[in-house]
Amino acid sequence: MTKLQQGGNYEVPLVERSGRTGTIIRILLLALVLIGASAAFVLFQGALDNEIVLGILGILAMVGIFFLVSSVIGFIEVMPQSRSDTLARGFIANHPDGILVTDAKGRTVYANAAYGRLTGAANTSAVQPLEPLLARHRESSEALYRLVNGLREGREGHEEFRLPQPLGRATGNGSGAHWYRLKARYLRESEGKGSQYDIWQITDITSERDDQERFFRELQNAIDYLDHAPAGFFSAGRKGEIFYINATLAEWLGIDLTKFVPRSLSIADLVAGEGMALIQSVQAAPGLQRTETLDLDLRRTNGQSVPVRLLHCVTSMRDGAPGESRTIVLARQPGAEGDQSASAMRFTRFFNNTPMAIASVDGNGKILRINAPFLRLFAGVVSRDDVDAGAHLEAIIHEGARQPLMDALAAAKDKQGDIAPIDCRYPGDESRYIRFYVNAVIDESDEAPEEVAIVYAVETTEQKALETQMAQTQKMNAVGTLAGGIAHDFNNVLTAILLSSDHLLLQARPSDASFADLMEIKRNANRAAVLVRQLLAFSRKQTMRPAVLNLTDVVGDLRMLVDRLISGTNVKLEVDYGRDLWPVRTDLSQFEQVLINLCVNARDAMPEGGRILLKTRNVTAEETTQYPQADLPVEDFVMIEVSDTGTGIPPEIMDKIFEPFFTTKEVGKGTGLGLSMVYGIVKQSGGYIYPESEIGQGTSFRIFLPRHVAEVQAPAAEAPSANGEASAPETPAVPAREPVDLTGNSAVVLLVEDEEAVRRGGKRMLETRGYTVHEAGSGVEALEIMDELEGKVDIVVSDVVMPEMDGPTLLGELRKKYPDLKFIFVSGYAEDAFARNLPEDAKFGFLPKPFSLKQLAVAVREMLDG
Repeated sequence: MTKLQQGGNYEVPLVERSGRTGTIIRILLLALVLIGASAAFVLFQGALDNEIVLGILGILAMVGIFFLVSSVIGFIEVMPQSRSDTLARGFIANHPDGILVTDAKGRTVYANAAYGRLTGAANTSAVQPLEPLLARHRESSEALYRLVNGLREGREGHEEFRLPQPLGRATGNGSGAHWYRLKARYLRESEGKGSQYDIWQITDITSERDDQERFFRELQNAIDYLDHAPAGFFSAGRKGEIFYINATLAEWLGIDLTKFVPRSLSIADLVAGEGMALIQSVQAAPGLQRTETLDLDLRRTNGQSVPVRLLHCVTSMRDGAPGESRTIVLARQPGAEGDQSASAMRFTRFFNNTPMAIASVDGNGKILRINAPFLRLFAGVVSRDDVDAGAHLEAIIHEGARQPLMDALAAAKDKQGDIAPIDCRYPGDESRYIRFYVNAVIDESDEAPEEVAIVYAVETTEQKALETQMAQTQKMNAVGTLAGGIAHDFNNVLTAILLSSDHLLLQARPSDASFADLMEIKRNANRAAVLVRQLLAFSRKQTMRPAVLNLTDVVGDLRMLVDRLISGTNVKLEVDYGRDLWPVRTDLSQFEQVLINLCVNARDAMPEGGRILLKTRNVTAEETTQYPQADLPVEDFVMIEVSDTGTGIPPEIMDKIFEPFFTTKEVGKGTGLGLSMVYGIVKQSGGYIYPESEIGQGTSFRIFLPRHVAEVQAPAAEAPSANGEASAPETPAVPAREPVDLTGNSAVVLLVEDEEAVRRGGKRMLETRGYTVHEAGSGVEALEIMDELEGKVDIVVSDVVMPEMDGPTLLGELRKKYPDLKFIFVSGYAEDAFARNLPEDAKFGFLPKPFSLKQLAVAVREMLDG
């Protein structure tokens, strides 16, 4: 025996069929060989020389003697065995778990003593395989079945099961139910090429299970005590996500614990008002923890507030990162209203829930006390620890307003009243604005005798933005009004020029020397008319013929035109069509001008080439919040975006790009009316437009047009007639074809126009067509002429804007006596600019200024024939 075997702790395995059989066979074969050699010496001794025989026998004798002596002194072992094998066998034999090894046919190869004790086997003959032992009970048989199948598939595993009585009850292991853990592994000889052995390890884990059940019961009791404690409790992670909340706090807040899932709520969901700023202000030093008492309100699920006191404990990681937190919540007792601590707690709640940041300071500007909104407003500038360390008020004041603030503090120190507020920028952020109010402390208390002033702070960034937007809007409206007025007067001049040039062209021949000059006059007058239309577009007073459009079709039809505009440049056009676009209602030709203008500007912004992207999308009412710069109402829109990869627009001129006559192009290459016209058309269509640009990255213009919802159509008999309704038509106006006969046929026309040149030219043009024309310089004069003619007038052609009585008022007065009188309005403004002042059933024709002789004759003839 080895020394390990001689020790008192070694247990002999019940079954051990080792590999010594092969060694014994080899020894027997060696013995047979030696016997055969001896027999050969005897048989052939006569044929061998005696000296040779004696030499061989001597050598063999020496080898045998050496082997015997070495065996006696221990130099050579008869059955060599490595020490590692001995240690392994001893470890398995003394293992406290029962170990059973079976071969591929299920025969037992090895079983240690612990296996015998667990299964009640006292000797080798009594050792049983696992299957007959565990097949008696359903739980154990199913576990064994799963493990056997796993070994066949090359998977190792373990199972736990319960038996109503122990496997080795006869050995005195006790009675009653027992728990067992069964592990299954497999082993292959010669690196997976030999036979496979299944290794089973069974352990009695009854005591372990008892410990687990006892620990679980104790844990359940602890959780029950915590859940029903007279104080609330919650624990949160690093980001404020709540892992646990006890039943007491859940009842206070109306939270259903059966539906509560860890991480589904955060501390911010529980805290009402500005209390979150207080909680976030509690931060521990790296690697330590910190506990603070906070008085604030929690929010119930129904929105009500619950006044509480928090004992908030936070931890910090070694690197300073925030760690987990534990918080005890104490409810204020309703019966303690008269208690001084309750009053202080109530004041603290009000102090921290005001919508205004408040700080008390001494005469030198040292901050003595702050509330939760103060921490939120100046987060990142000053913290709770800074205030505790004696932070100065100058830390939260922009450097440009520090002197006025110190002057205000000096006034408060002298108990002065009516200290003017201080407006300044936010410290460290020039885009934000703050307004400070400084009030002197009149009644000094014993608690804080050093308090000199109370400083209130309100962020006015949105107010400043609204003021700037309002000023810009007022400026644009003023410029638009000016542009509209200029355009109106200019239209009268152009109308007179066009009518006079048409009159002269009728009398001249193409061969006359003056014919070319007259055509040049008319051509330049038409060019001027285009500029006037752009001014009217900006002022949103141009004539529009809105129609229901599908922008997919509009952009598709416009793509070829844009391709021609950018041909010859290294600019590529891409179109991204939105799916199932909603219809919109706008003027087709005007909207095409909008897209063309934006595409041309994008092309000019990319002298080295680039990409223009036209994109259309539906924007639902819920998605309007994604575009806060556009200030969209909550309704459905269709968005059209024109973006480029050009040079971009500098921020300092971004607010001026829609102003008329403002341009960054060289002299002679732009009038500055393009974007102002775009702005006016979009606004007149009820839409919104806003640009985004970054220097060197490009510019994007986003246009939002309201979604058009079709109304119930009136019966065909009640549909508006072709000769004009106050409301705009649903389909684009089709250019009227010139009738074969434009002569007046002695029809009587009353021409009402305050501009003498226009009135004289119109009268002369209509008289050349055979009309009898009566003229009036105002609406009052027109009424007098109608009375003189006793209403014998076939049609009235009137300007809209006139002194004393405008056109719509004239129409109303004439229709009182002559309800069937035909009427045509002539104006440089849009039709809907004055139609809203007329009755809904008012019928009239409309002729936009400036107009030519032919357009005037066509309008009068169609109205008479209508």
